Amino acid sequence: MRFVGRLLGLALFLCLMPALHAADLSGAWTGSFDFQGTSIPVTINLKAADTTLTGNIEGLPTSPTEIHDGKIDGNAITFWVNSDYEGQTYKLVYKGKVNGDSIDFDFGTEDGSWGTVMTAKRQGTAAGAPVAGPTDVSGNWSGNFDFNGTSMPVTFKLQSSGATLTGTVEGMGPAPVTIKDGKVDGDTVSFNIDVDYQGQTYTLAYKGKVQAGTINFDFGTMDGSWGSSITAKK
Repeated sequence: MRFVGRLLGLALFLCLMPALHAADLSGAWTGSFDFQGTSIPVTINLKAADTTLTGNIEGLPTSPTEIHDGKIDGNAITFWVNSDYEGQTYKLVYKGKVNGDSIDFDFGTEDGSWGTVMTAKRQGTAAGAPVAGPTDVSGNWSGNFDFNGTSMPVTFKLQSSGATLTGTVEGMGPAPVTIKDGKVDGDTVSFNIDVDYQGQTYTLAYKGKVQAGTINFDFGTMDGSWGSSITAKK
């Protein structure tokens, strides 16, 4: 009977091994990869449930783009996403190796015609630590971004109250543009603005990371057809 009990215990342990070793990946992971000599920042938002992985990626031409067929196998993860580029839709396949608070990714097109690597780091506080409240970003923040080879100066006049962000953006037209749907989540800010260009109105989505007197923004059209980045200083 003692031998049978040991066999049953071993069988139970083997059944539980995948769950015991599946990495806890829920949260936001940020990194950047090289594309034709340009560093492209992305945020990978993951939700892990046992060995299943869901979420999305922000920063690709199609943004956010949903994760498909996400799987966790010990410290290895796989998934794929669709992203549009120059009028075509590409399936990008991701394979990642989890190492503590970083994931080393190899990814590229399904047919292997293009690929690259990226290390993404977990964002947020350590387990058990108090969650930081929204950062106070009230004030004027200025910077420049590139538009068709021209350096464009802009000023963000922000007013934050808890998790709510209001204000204007100057430099995106003849008059200040009012911020819409502004949010502050820890050290991340997001908002939209409407701008007119060549007779059409475009909604630009902004996402910024607050770091020691600067906000690093990635922004662009909602459909991902155009985007840029800017570092604004207070």
